[in-house]
Amino acid sequence: MRHRTLGTTGPAVAELGLGTMGMSDLYGPADETESVATIHAAMDAGINLLDTGDFYGEGHNELLIREALRTRDRDDAVISVKFGVRKDPTGAFQHAPFDTTPAGVKDRLAYTLRRLGTDHVDIYRPARLNPDVPIEDTVGAIAEMVQAGYVRHIGLSEVGADTLRRAAAVHPIADLQIEYSLVSRGIEAAILPTARELGVGITAYGVLSRGLLSGHWNPERELTAGDFRGISPRFQGENLTANLRLVEALREVAESLDATVAQVAIAWVASRGTDIVPLVGARRRDRLTESLEATQIALSPADLAAIEAAVPQEEVAGERYASFLMASLDSEPAAS
Repeated sequence: MRHRTLGTTGPAVAELGLGTMGMSDLYGPADETESVATIHAAMDAGINLLDTGDFYGEGHNELLIREALRTRDRDDAVISVKFGVRKDPTGAFQHAPFDTTPAGVKDRLAYTLRRLGTDHVDIYRPARLNPDVPIEDTVGAIAEMVQAGYVRHIGLSEVGADTLRRAAAVHPIADLQIEYSLVSRGIEAAILPTARELGVGITAYGVLSRGLLSGHWNPERELTAGDFRGISPRFQGENLTANLRLVEALREVAESLDATVAQVAIAWVASRGTDIVPLVGARRRDRLTESLEATQIALSPADLAAIEAAVPQEEVAGERYASFLMASLDSEPAAS
């Protein structure tokens, strides 16, 4: 497995990272034994970046990673944790305000360290911004935790170019975690150039657009209660029909490359630059194996042109989040 460095100050990580959210939350039931086995298989294949959030499954995801690491060397993992999202006892998200105060930083980190069974987090980042809490205050509080040894690197998530610039003026930022895929290319206009100017890496989530670009999505699939895709605009009605037409066009390109739709979608994101690390959200070992094979695909300029022609950005139907969630994203123009 080849490695990439997250920005100019971040850690060296494998060219693919493992997003573990779906093992605990938002995509329906998952098998805990299979989840641990998938984390083990990822690490055995050379993946070291494990991405989680303290709110995934109300802490379950961090406990799951702790269990997986019981039989592994802690130093073989680069653990990235998001914080700040609030929930109620039913598991429902409280979308504002996000807990990014300096006191909140230290409180949430204390619980994270205990659940993970570790003395440090490799990358710590607010999941979303609270507009009433200056980013300088949040980053400053995490910087204190870096100085104290509880955090190794600071990351951000879903912030715009201006916020990224303000944060980097307080402390070096290792990476920006943000959605980036063939159907979500909004970062290319301003955010990605700014990150490159500042020496900030990109960890790209949603590279398969929550399964839409997996090549396995069945339009007749019935979603379980609590599955995020039940409110995702791209999975609704005519939007889904239009988007699956794009997937079928991409499938033709993938077949010409002797690859799957998912592999080509992952390889496309990876081809955007060595400062970008795609996160794959595999919950099972078979899906992980499929994703790993994407690292063996070398896309020529002609291949890239064919892929982008199959999935024109202007033909993607629906926003990446429901409107009330889009409003909370600093990375989106409507939020600024």
